[in-house]
Amino acid sequence: MPSAPALSPTSNTLAASSDECQLVVFHLGAELYGVEISRMHEIIRLQAVTRVPHSPVFVEGVINLRGKVISVINLRRRFGLPAADDTRAGRIVVVDINDQVIGMVVDGVSEVLRVSTSTIEPPSPAVAGIDSEYLEGIVKLPERLVILLDLDRVLTREERRALEEAA
Repeated sequence: MPSAPALSPTSNTLAASSDECQLVVFHLGAELYGVEISRMHEIIRLQAVTRVPHSPVFVEGVINLRGKVISVINLRRRFGLPAADDTRAGRIVVVDINDQVIGMVVDGVSEVLRVSTSTIEPPSPAVAGIDSEYLEGIVKLPERLVILLDLDRVLTREERRALEEAA
């Protein structure tokens, strides 16, 4: 049986270049999500966020990260999930979205995972809780599923432009 396409190290799109990829896995509620490790800048603890007036509801605001102002979005709000209590496990995952550095508030980061591309399936048209437009695929592991996010589709072009102006 042929192996499934792999994640290209230079983009978050499926490509037939490798038989393994590395993901950073985080959770929102009980669901696990993954992003290609090459898109990650760093993972930081939750910190005070400066609110920006007239920003979309899912935008937390901006933070100063070692002298650089970056926008921070709340993935729960972006995906229309119910709010959660802030916990000590909460983190800001700093990623590259279309050449823009953005922080994403998540409930916690669990691991870096190396997976075979044969375990990645295309997203189902009806995935519980979030629109499939944000999904790159579903990673099937023996005891769990990991939703693979397409970071380039998490924000629209207009939303990215608004975040850039806010920062």
